Amino acid sequence: MNLAYQIAKTHLISKPKQTIVAMLGVTFGIAMFITMVGLMTGLNNFTEELTMTSTPDIRIYHDITEPRQSILEETNQGKGLLVVHHQKPKSETPKIRNAFQIASLLQQDPMVLGAAPLLSSQVFYNYGPVQLNGTIAGVDIMEEDKLFDLRHKIKTGQLEDLLVSQDGIIMGTGLARKLNAQTGDRVVITTPEGYTMTLKIVGTFQMGLGAIDNVKAYANISTVQKILQKDQNYVTDINIKLKDINAAKPKAAELQRLFRYKAEDWETANATFLTGSIIRNILTYSVSITLLIVAGFGIYNILNMTIYNKMKDIAILKATGFAAADVRNIFLIQSLVIGLIGSVLGLVIGFGLSYLVSQVPFNGGDFISIDTLPVNFDPKYYIIGIVFGLVTTAFAGYLPSRNAGKVDPIEIIRGQ
Repeated sequence: MNLAYQIAKTHLISKPKQTIVAMLGVTFGIAMFITMVGLMTGLNNFTEELTMTSTPDIRIYHDITEPRQSILEETNQGKGLLVVHHQKPKSETPKIRNAFQIASLLQQDPMVLGAAPLLSSQVFYNYGPVQLNGTIAGVDIMEEDKLFDLRHKIKTGQLEDLLVSQDGIIMGTGLARKLNAQTGDRVVITTPEGYTMTLKIVGTFQMGLGAIDNVKAYANISTVQKILQKDQNYVTDINIKLKDINAAKPKAAELQRLFRYKAEDWETANATFLTGSIIRNILTYSVSITLLIVAGFGIYNILNMTIYNKMKDIAILKATGFAAADVRNIFLIQSLVIGLIGSVLGLVIGFGLSYLVSQVPFNGGDFISIDTLPVNFDPKYYIIGIVFGLVTTAFAGYLPSRNAGKVDPIEIIRGQ
């Protein structure tokens, strides 16, 4: 093996341009793989984190839109009678009965991190002659903090300021900017039913998603009940955060059977987003792996040309006693050396490009709050890159090296 290594080294050094071109193919493939995977997975992780920090693991609500059968149909007693099909809700409301008691029971569940009752209302924020569309979420702000870590998203004011204010709201920074308002100012809101109320901004928050920061405000449940002119037990949702997010789907099914209300897990609620994330990952890996395979074909062609040019040398080696395995090892070592050096250089350049991309200023505008592009520097992608690079080059080098081992020295000498 030592002699095979020395001969392989001589071949690599004797054709430096050819060797460098082969290495650059691997280097470019690995570098692009690291950069693309780092950027795409970084974007996916960033958007997923933002989505999960603003979405409950399980949402319990009264779904009045569910199809329902008539009592006669359910009991099979509708023969000869006029049965009304496709009923529409008449006096049914989205209210959850005993919502506070249900939330209290859920808070005692060892699987549950937090359970917060919710009552939200669509409102219009009066800004001179203009009315801006938005929502007010009535919550127990301390329970809501357990779910979404609001304390670390507060920009001005404090969560406790909402507890002592009967007409206070904590407003999204995007919405406050649109209203040209700040903490301490008062805003006038109007409901679609025409009810008007003046509220005081006691703080601002920033989730990082424009869809939330530009329209949403938090208030006490009693405040929203007053806005909607409902009683003190009127609650429409219960948001739940679990200690293990992966248990959301079976837990939702269990809660739906237990409380007889719709329980929607986060995977169902964000199915479109998750599908898009999977598709983006498939595209990223497909393009990156294609680059590495193309680099492998380059190495295959270069080694084929090397073997063709070294036919006389191979014949002499075999005539002096080298076995087919020895000749095969010479060219296989060349491909592995090219793959190893090219992969290491690719990792270094890929890391450098990823770092440069992570420093590029990026303005998310009203859609997303971000200053620079998020890049993932997870070591596992660097390990995948170098392993795939070595495997690709080893496979690309094996076929030509096997052909070299089959060369008949007598035919080569006769051909001379």
